[in-house]
Amino acid sequence: MFTGIVEETGRVVSFHSEAEAWELVIAADKVGQDAALGDSIAINGCCLTIARQTAGQLHFDVLEETRRLTNFGAFRDGSLVNLERSLRFGGKIGGHFVTGHIDTTGEIVALEPRGKDHYLRVRVPAESGRYIVHKGSIAIDGISLTVAEVAGDEFAVWLIPHTMLATNLHSRRVGDAVNLEFDLLGKHVEKLLAFRSP
Repeated sequence: MFTGIVEETGRVVSFHSEAEAWELVIAADKVGQDAALGDSIAINGCCLTIARQTAGQLHFDVLEETRRLTNFGAFRDGSLVNLERSLRFGGKIGGHFVTGHIDTTGEIVALEPRGKDHYLRVRVPAESGRYIVHKGSIAIDGISLTVAEVAGDEFAVWLIPHTMLATNLHSRRVGDAVNLEFDLLGKHVEKLLAFRSP
């Protein structure tokens, strides 16, 4: 479980296919300091388990399905990624509850400065817009954000300068894919209503 408050941006050292899985190697400073084998780390909002550690680097095994369903396929050596350690008992919750299970990817259709803030608009796959609520929470590449606009299968958020500096969003461009996790409560309500007797 995570909160969507990015602790640092790390860099992709390598992402390549091994015999049993894809291996993702991330260079990280802060999140690696007290990390141990088996710990969960959110990488662009996707929960992965530390499989190995070397000096300043964390190694993860990535399933083919994870690669297919996330924006990991676009990783290149040096790509910036958002990192967050899992929530600890008694820790602060500054964002919202984020599971680290990516629902889908969206496409950036606008990312531009407007006054002192930045405006980000994302297009989601058809029918996914039903999970997005005005003033509700959404995780974009693992960043807990508040939805400012919803129009069909597009939504927008406003970004403060700190978010642009502290996350990988400053390196993003129109057309890039971002990982999306919709609010957990909405997904549960939908499933319960689907099974409600008439």
